[in-house]
Amino acid sequence: MLEKNSCCKVNLLLNILGKRPDGFHELETLMHPVGLYDQLSFNRVGRAIKLTCNDPILPVHSRNLAFRAAALFLKKAAIKEGVRIHLEKRIPIAAGLGGGSGNAAVTFLALNEIFGHPLAPATLQELAASLGSDVPFFLQNRPALAMGHGEIIQPLEFFPALRQTHIILIHPGFGISTAWAYQQLARFPEAQNGRAGRAAKLAALLRAGDASGAGREFYNSLEPPALHKYPLLEIFQEFLRENGAWTTLMSGSGSTTFALVDGKDAAERLLESFKAKFGLKCWTATVKMEDGEKAEG
Repeated sequence: MLEKNSCCKVNLLLNILGKRPDGFHELETLMHPVGLYDQLSFNRVGRAIKLTCNDPILPVHSRNLAFRAAALFLKKAAIKEGVRIHLEKRIPIAAGLGGGSGNAAVTFLALNEIFGHPLAPATLQELAASLGSDVPFFLQNRPALAMGHGEIIQPLEFFPALRQTHIILIHPGFGISTAWAYQQLARFPEAQNGRAGRAAKLAALLRAGDASGAGREFYNSLEPPALHKYPLLEIFQEFLRENGAWTTLMSGSGSTTFALVDGKDAAERLLESFKAKFGLKCWTATVKMEDGEKAEG
């Protein structure tokens, strides 16, 4: 049996540049791994794919990205054996954190390992891109610029500006459909036709250690439709900014809001203040940005 951890991510910036003829949206995004994990275990067994999960809400057939990744891998590698996969789900679903995409990427990597590396890294990259825009990011474990519709990945070194930073994640208990968020962009022309270069600019500021300058550059094109429909998310952000966060943003298509705070103690105090203020049954976590030190709530 092979066990693998599957992390999540946040989009420090998500800038949509316009709609392409193929129906996808051209975008640039700056993504950062976050040390909160699902856990997957893999066994070579039988001649079929069997997926089990601790969360009864998740499908365990072809609607699950890990299942689909396994099917794609076995077909591409011309492997007749089957696999048994168990998924311990801890990352919220439909949260903008890429949990399912991470599960798929880890499945590609794990199956390639247990079957003796029949597929080259470039082939895994192609399979990942065919499965979902965020999946290629999770084949590596560093921050990255992503272009195209998210499938073109440029890995980056960890940022000096985030070295002592802790991230607070708040999932409000409901998800936002990625498809819905993109469909709503037609109502927000400025968000759908962004100015290119913003992701590289933010990366340069973070690389230079300029947290103050970087804090003004965090941006998400999908926030306007999400905050319009769910004003609670904007209220969360206002509270976090007013109480010590140097930036806040919705990750991906939402609904998770994140806040960046200098230092573990300050992050934990802010999170406790948030819980006292709102009294909601939200999923929350605090994590040091670079090493995965965590405290879930």
